[in-house]
Amino acid sequence: MFSHTCQLRVRYSESDRMGTFYNSRLLEWMEVGRSELTRAAGKAYAEWEAEGVMAPIIEANLKFKGRAGYDDLLCLETTCERAGRARLKFQTVITMAGTGKPVAEGFTIHALTNPEGSPIRIPDWINHLLNGEKYEQ
Repeated sequence: MFSHTCQLRVRYSESDRMGTFYNSRLLEWMEVGRSELTRAAGKAYAEWEAEGVMAPIIEANLKFKGRAGYDDLLCLETTCERAGRARLKFQTVITMAGTGKPVAEGFTIHALTNPEGSPIRIPDWINHLLNGEKYEQ
């Protein structure tokens, strides 16, 4: 399992009339966490695709724990683990950066496929990421 933490500030366009973030933004923020995790591991997701590894979402689970409004600084902690021979699970916990107060959490499960959409086994270089080893070319 590999873990990475990054920060994100709630933008004005992401808040609603109730003074909190709009619910669909949670999936976008989780994408930020996944992208930063793969980048921190040494191989950005764009490089995965360049090597013929696609990772479409096949399942998502979201839990809303608290509020976050415009200009709040959030902490996104994302972990990645195996969810089968050809699947990965990315779990994200979002808290307020200053206080650690819970905002949301969730996970997405991704099938690994080739560009044509056929399932593929987890490549060795992704296994290195899952073992907590930074990818070195």
